[in-house]
Amino acid sequence: MPAGLARATFRFAADHLTRRGGNSVWQLRRNLSRVVPDATGDELDALTREGMRSYARYWLEAFRLPSVPLATMRDTFHMTTPELFEQGAREGCIFALPHSANWEHAGVWVTSQQIPLVSVAERLKPEGLFRRFVAYREALGMEILPTRGGERQPIEVLSERLTDGAVVALLADRDMSARGVPVMFFGHPTRMPPGPALLAIRTGKPLFPVSLWFEPDGTYCKLTGPLPVPEHGTLTERVAELTQRLADELAAGIAAHPADWHMLGRLWLDDRPNTAPAPVPADESAPTG
Repeated sequence: MPAGLARATFRFAADHLTRRGGNSVWQLRRNLSRVVPDATGDELDALTREGMRSYARYWLEAFRLPSVPLATMRDTFHMTTPELFEQGAREGCIFALPHSANWEHAGVWVTSQQIPLVSVAERLKPEGLFRRFVAYREALGMEILPTRGGERQPIEVLSERLTDGAVVALLADRDMSARGVPVMFFGHPTRMPPGPALLAIRTGKPLFPVSLWFEPDGTYCKLTGPLPVPEHGTLTERVAELTQRLADELAAGIAAHPADWHMLGRLWLDDRPNTAPAPVPADESAPTG
């Protein structure tokens, strides 16, 4: 499909889903209300619509990624903090990302520079779907480890890869399991994965929070850090302190570009599953085709 037609199709689909409403749209709107607490109802409706369009753009780009020339991938990815990237990639580091913009685009940009990149993937069901996701990302040059069911624990393999100088990239803004680290995020309690902090403490490699967002000419990336690693306390206390620092940095990046944060699921512990989602009002000025 021509690129322009594909963009129009996905944008139309996003607007249709937003007008129809549903659990995912409702939850995105609720999540964004935590990020932008002072937004009016109309502003929140508009932000939700833009968020759905951004989410559709991610899937469009993800589907088209394997066929895009590598030169185009490089030209449309913009690292705004190259000095921090070079500092981290020189001897191995941990990048902690939110579910924002197109993180696969970021991964391809890293591997295009002959830098080994390792990440993990949740073991989806059915198994065939999980294998397809893994094969897709491996075809883009990444090494993907399953969160469970592998020959070894992911933390052990990731530690070895970091010691060997690889870059480890981990989505870090959501962990609803009992193993998640309690943090405050936009003023409300949630859990985040312990992996980024634990790896930084265990290996001594720098931990960089990542902010990703879309612009018309591509994906933009900003690194902050490296985060200072706590030196005192038990391992559990140190992981908790470092994870909270990471949560604060991720929150700052998300707040700067809230429409590109693709969090359509329940995140905060004090949220309750929605039972009667209300459709987001249609924007009469938005194009319908």
